Amino acid sequence: MVQSLPEMPDKAGYFGEYGGQIIPPELKAVMDKISDAYEEVRKTQAFQDELQELYAYYVGRPSPVYYARRLTERQGGARIFLKREDLNHTGAHKINHCLGQALLARFMGKTKVLAETGAGQHGVALATACALVGIPCEIHMGVVDMKKERPNVTKMQILGATMVPVTRGTQTLKDAVDSAFDEYIKDPVNFLYAIGSAVGPHPFPKMVRDFQSIIGKEAREQFLAREKRLPDMVVACVGGGSNAIGMFTEFLPDEAVRLVGVEPAGKGLDTPDNAATMSLGRKGVLHGYRCYALQDENGNTLPVYSIASGLDYPGVGPQHCYLRDIGRVQYEAVTDDECLDAFLTLSRVEGIIPALESAHAVAYAMKVAKEMDPDKAILVNLSGRGDKDADFVAGKLAL
Repeated sequence: MVQSLPEMPDKAGYFGEYGGQIIPPELKAVMDKISDAYEEVRKTQAFQDELQELYAYYVGRPSPVYYARRLTERQGGARIFLKREDLNHTGAHKINHCLGQALLARFMGKTKVLAETGAGQHGVALATACALVGIPCEIHMGVVDMKKERPNVTKMQILGATMVPVTRGTQTLKDAVDSAFDEYIKDPVNFLYAIGSAVGPHPFPKMVRDFQSIIGKEAREQFLAREKRLPDMVVACVGGGSNAIGMFTEFLPDEAVRLVGVEPAGKGLDTPDNAATMSLGRKGVLHGYRCYALQDENGNTLPVYSIASGLDYPGVGPQHCYLRDIGRVQYEAVTDDECLDAFLTLSRVEGIIPALESAHAVAYAMKVAKEMDPDKAILVNLSGRGDKDADFVAGKLAL
C-alpha cells in the first residue's frame, strides 16, 4: 500500500506544483465562490441523496465490469476486462460530472450553464443534465468537430442546447474552450462554466475528479467481488483526463496495481500531428492552471491533433501531471492506426463499438496483454460508446 500520497489538492488548488488559479483577481473571486458553494452543497445529505438517486435510476449505475473473453483469446496473454461506462445514459462517463455540476448550478441560482465540447459527449451529457434541472445550456464546439461528430450535434439540438460553432484557430477542442471562456467572463456571476474534464482553474479539477471517482469505486468493488483480487493493470485514455482520474483515484493506494494513461500519438510522435502532452509537453500555464502543455520554444500553445475529437487538447489535468512526476501513473501514447484497429477489433470480436477516445485505451491493452502471463488481468475503462464515430470511421476506412 502507498502511504505517502497526500490529500489533494491543497487549499489553493494545487496538486504538487500543478493546478491553482492563474487568473485575474476578479475571476478568482468567482472561482472561490464556486469552490465554497461546492464544499457547502456536497456535504449536505439532500445533495448526495439526489445525486446517488440520479446515478442509479437515471444514469443506470453501477455500470458493469465485463470480461472480454473473445478479445482475450484473440490476443493471448492477460485477461482483458472492460468497465462499461459506454452503457451509461448518454453513452459515456461525462454524465457523472455533468449531473453534479448541473445540480451545483441550480443550488447557486445560475441562469445559464456554458461548456465546450470536442467529441460531443460532454456537450450531450451537459445538455441532458440541464434539461433535467431546467437551466438553459450553451455549448461551444469547433466546426471541424461538428462535422465529424454530427450525431452528437443533433442530439444537443434536440435536447434544447444553444450551439455555438467555433471558427477560430484549428476549429477544434482548444478553440472551443477559448470561445466558451470568452462568453463566460461576460457574466461569471450569473453563468456557470461547466468544464468538461479534470482541467481548468481550481475547483474544477477537484470537482470533476470527485464526481468521476464513482467509476473507480465501483470497479474496485466489482473486480474484487468477481475475481477475489485486484487487477494487475488499470488502463484509461487521457485527453484532459476526467475518465482516467475517475478510474485511477480509488486504485492509487494499491501499489501492486499498475495504472496506465493512454494519450493520442496521432500520426506519430515524430510528427506535429499528435496531442501527446505527457510524452512531448513541457510545464506551462493553460486555461488558468499550471500543467504539462504542448508548446513551442516561446511558450506558445501548439496546435494539436487526434483522430479522437475528445483527446485533441494541448494540456492535461493537474493531478495527472503530479501523478506522472511521482511515477504513480505511467503515460503511454497510441497512434490513430492503432486506435482504428482496436475500434474495429472490439466491434467485430465482442460486438461492442467503442468511442475513438476509449479505443486508445483498448489498443494499449491489446498490445500489452500479449506480453503478460495468462493469470494476469487488465481492467480498461471503456469510457464511451462509438455511435458518434461510426459514420466517420466508415467513411475513413471505406467500409
